[in-house]
Amino acid sequence: MQQETALAILKSGRNVFLTGSAGTGKTYVLNQYIKYLKERRIPVAVTASTGIAATHMNGQTIHSWCGMGVKDNIHQVDLRKLAEKKYIQKNVSNAKVLIIDEISMLHKNQLQMVDEILTHLKSSFESFGGLQVVLSGDFFQLPPVTKNEETNREKFAFMSKSWVDAQLTVCYLTEQFRQTDNELNEVLNEIRQNDVSPKSMAILDEAVYNKFKEEPTRLYSHNFDVDRVNLEEIETLAGEEEVFVAVTKGNQGLKDMLQKSVLAPENLILKENARVMFVKNNYEKGFMNGTLGSVVGFDPDTGHPMVRLSNGKELIAEPEVWSVDDETGKTLASFTQVPLRLAWAITVHKSQGMTLEAAEIDLTKTFETGQGYVALSRLKDINGLRLLGYNEIALQVDGLALKADKRFQELSEHAEKTIDLTNINKQHIQFIKHCGGTTDADEIKRNSKKLKAKSKKISTQNQTKALFALGKSLKEIADERGLTTGTVVSHLVTLKAEGVELNYQRLKSSLKGLEEMEAAVERIRDRKNAEDFLENGLVRSKTLFDELGGKFSYEKINLFKLFQT
Repeated sequence: MQQETALAILKSGRNVFLTGSAGTGKTYVLNQYIKYLKERRIPVAVTASTGIAATHMNGQTIHSWCGMGVKDNIHQVDLRKLAEKKYIQKNVSNAKVLIIDEISMLHKNQLQMVDEILTHLKSSFESFGGLQVVLSGDFFQLPPVTKNEETNREKFAFMSKSWVDAQLTVCYLTEQFRQTDNELNEVLNEIRQNDVSPKSMAILDEAVYNKFKEEPTRLYSHNFDVDRVNLEEIETLAGEEEVFVAVTKGNQGLKDMLQKSVLAPENLILKENARVMFVKNNYEKGFMNGTLGSVVGFDPDTGHPMVRLSNGKELIAEPEVWSVDDETGKTLASFTQVPLRLAWAITVHKSQGMTLEAAEIDLTKTFETGQGYVALSRLKDINGLRLLGYNEIALQVDGLALKADKRFQELSEHAEKTIDLTNINKQHIQFIKHCGGTTDADEIKRNSKKLKAKSKKISTQNQTKALFALGKSLKEIADERGLTTGTVVSHLVTLKAEGVELNYQRLKSSLKGLEEMEAAVERIRDRKNAEDFLENGLVRSKTLFDELGGKFSYEKINLFKLFQT
């Protein structure tokens, strides 16, 4: 099924299972549908089975959204308690559409609990309380993690009664966007069919000899190997460590979820020449989740890491915000951090959702079906793979998943043949009205502009400018925006350089060592070295930092620059 067809079916209000192999654009279709709903003022709850997947979607875990937490089952007394929690009631009562991404990792009992909670809180006998339910994922990828020794038959969500009751229309995407029609794609298709040919085995065996200009990221099945490699590598680098501490804001439970789920660590330790990976998509700035590079230094004005990408392009990695929003777009919690992690090695689990240009993969300790498929499908081409080895389970997929996948393909083909796509627009209108949304073209256009404006946001410096002009302190601005005070000061320096007039003098009383810094500036000016100065004539922060022997932080130096002439 093509993406356009799947999107048309989603807009009709049917309950949908959106699936397809890795790289077919499931997340893209979901994001297009979410945008469509928001433009029409239809409240949508965006959730996922894991925190990592939830942050990719700017949503939250289904566990926190519906209040089931980590329970294995739910009783009437639990349902009554949930009904008393205002934020859970608000979540459920407001939503008209519920999206659950990475459904392969949600246990069938948990899907059943979601159904029970929604029907109870909605006082409805309809499946999932009458919400449109969109489940997305691929059961050849990683299965649910459980404490008990359970078979996948006992775990897979499609084995639950709730799955059957939802009468899901299957949309099986078939067009491949990550891998082109190449050798790797053939290998992945054979793994999905549980029938890897001798030719594909030979291709994988030969991949151990692939060489790269730069050493690629290594993928392991266990955290122990990843932590060991990254620690060993950064300790071999000369130079001082630079530590970037994340700033969190909002609901404590959701902040905890973000801290566990965001791939950027809470305390990011970097050195010059450290191998790093971007862990967030920002196409405007030129990076995406999985983009690799190396730290070539730290910006002399802000202290942020400067990263050279594999294509030679250099950019400054400024802090990004991960947030959990409710169905109306209000931010409930945020996590602000430089969007990097050490990338000599990562786990297969954390690589899910990434696209890698190259990787060295060790599948000799694979312990779960699907891990090998997830690891290999991160790549675009066989030439980007160095495969150190694999065990017997690495190229296997679960037998039940294989059987189910064939059935899903049949159901998707049936849906395409039986659904009248030429007249489906009428159903789109009916569903919008059923949800209380708008069909007014002008209002939709206005909402679209608002969404674009929100996604672009006003420049981060201008947000700081507005708050500073209101008389707020550096700490108040930092707390309100989820930034560090050092970042706020760097914004003010940028604003002053652009000629923005603000009452910077009110910060002067908090600056200690002013005379010492002024004397250092005079010494630097006496040397008349052009490299020590910016285009506007101010001394570079790093030059002043070095001149003062590191006695003052970059934040203090930037604060001093507000009073330089």
